Amino acid sequence: MSNRTYSISPSTILSLVKKQSQVQIAFRRKLHQQPELSTQEYKTTALLKKEIQKLNLNILPTSMPTGLLVEIVGDSPGRTIAIRTDIDALPIVEQTGLPFASRNTGSMHACGHDMHMATIMGAVKILTKLRKDIQGSIRIIFQPAEEQPPGGARPMIADGALDDVDAILGLHVDPRVPTGKIGLRDGVTMASVTDFDLIIHGVGGHAARPQTAVDAIVIASEIVSSIQTIVSRQVDPIGSVAITFGMIQGGTARNVIADSVKLTGTARALSPADQKRLPKLIRRVAEKICQAHGARLEMNIIAGYPVLSNSISINKLFAQTYESLFGKGKIVETEPVLGGEDFACYLEHVPGAMVRIGVKNKKIGADKSWHHPQFIADEASLHYATALIVSSVVNFLNE
Repeated sequence: MSNRTYSISPSTILSLVKKQSQVQIAFRRKLHQQPELSTQEYKTTALLKKEIQKLNLNILPTSMPTGLLVEIVGDSPGRTIAIRTDIDALPIVEQTGLPFASRNTGSMHACGHDMHMATIMGAVKILTKLRKDIQGSIRIIFQPAEEQPPGGARPMIADGALDDVDAILGLHVDPRVPTGKIGLRDGVTMASVTDFDLIIHGVGGHAARPQTAVDAIVIASEIVSSIQTIVSRQVDPIGSVAITFGMIQGGTARNVIADSVKLTGTARALSPADQKRLPKLIRRVAEKICQAHGARLEMNIIAGYPVLSNSISINKLFAQTYESLFGKGKIVETEPVLGGEDFACYLEHVPGAMVRIGVKNKKIGADKSWHHPQFIADEASLHYATALIVSSVVNFLNE
């Protein structure tokens, strides 16, 4: 360790953030116009890489065709902190009417990943300027495929994203929290995700002779209804669990009894114990119904994310840093949600936390929930988010 005393004032950081605010907003809008779905983020990656190359930063090798792993080395050896942003979009037709709305029909940054990228890129530019006043290293993870399990976190980890890392910072915009405020919650804050398919194999036949067939559609309907009793009767009601079927596929004609049906579902839980139990309970209910009707069940677990549990110490870092920048009374305790996030995969390896960045502003229509076709994020929040990330990194490394 160096004997030098490192100190960067909050006012210095706020000044640097303010100077680049318009460039940062323009960059965010460019990202918003070219959303790309999970694992298809080629143009997004190219745009991010172009910005990183301007800064002459070290780009680390990865096995994934999209995403970036970048490193900033400070003035002297020390700890290493990682900051992560997701980069993918959603298969949603945008209905915001914004002048910089999506130009990729059927794709939209309806979860704020464009805001995340703009925040982290803005933070990277400032941290690059300040690296002579920082000890230790910063690992920046531009991660693909957050929206589509199995996700991009685990491949990034396998490629060394967390090698020698002491802590990791994450962020997510939150339309429930007003702009200028942040949301924090210690411990469990987001649910586990278990995506699964159920395939019911029956016997096809003529619609007029149901007694000669095993109707996969009727059986699938019974399974969908019965599986909801897992939530209401087979898990602790104090816990939080949700099982949702998002797609049902089967049948070829109105007068033909379907011989097979595919149910595509997702199960969410706020405890690792429930996450482990849910697939077994789903299989048991579905198998018994299939057996009762003479059908056969095929169940495939597609992928999953663990429960996201925030580190108390990293949340404390976020809270103290934000108050040093913007004063007291601007931090809210957010409620846990059954949404999932593969940022949780990083937290299985190193301490870290995901801070909620307030983007709610009813005056501009920024009050729609994530994944809504009219989702809008208040760009003024970039100022608060960027200052928080930069200052948190500096405080962690220089303390």
